[in-house]
Amino acid sequence: MSDLIAIGAIAGAYGVRGEVRLKSFTAEPSDIARYTPLVTEDGARSFDVTITRPIKNGFAARLSGIDTKEEADALRGTQLYTERSKLPSLPDDEFYHADLVGLEVVDTGGTVLGHVRAVHDHGAGDLLEVHGPALRESVLLPFTRAAVPTVDLGAGRIVADPPEGLFE
Repeated sequence: MSDLIAIGAIAGAYGVRGEVRLKSFTAEPSDIARYTPLVTEDGARSFDVTITRPIKNGFAARLSGIDTKEEADALRGTQLYTERSKLPSLPDDEFYHADLVGLEVVDTGGTVLGHVRAVHDHGAGDLLEVHGPALRESVLLPFTRAAVPTVDLGAGRIVADPPEGLFE
């Protein structure tokens, strides 16, 4: 598990005075400003964030040290991270997506099905994208208690009881 968790991304400039379009990956989108300073993936840059107003698909925000449209545009596509220790603790049956990616997925008999490549949330519930050498293409496994009865972060493993035919 990494010490940094991606909680947002810069989608480009907003206006001509150095504001950015900010996408938030937090459960409550406006909470992104609570975890400042946010850093780039390589840790080379750090920003204090002030949300100025909600806009379509995110927020207009000011980042410390960004004063012009050109500086804001140069950050387009930059992911923003915070330290794991700043995030709230979760109940036993909840997980950060970043903690699930890379975990080995085995069936209830112990057969390796693959590894979690990504976690997708399309509004109706999370899906684990599982990819493995025996699979021609990735499989989307519903992340429900019925299909995924056990998540063992310590062992780096998920035990799955997938719907019949899903991994065939």
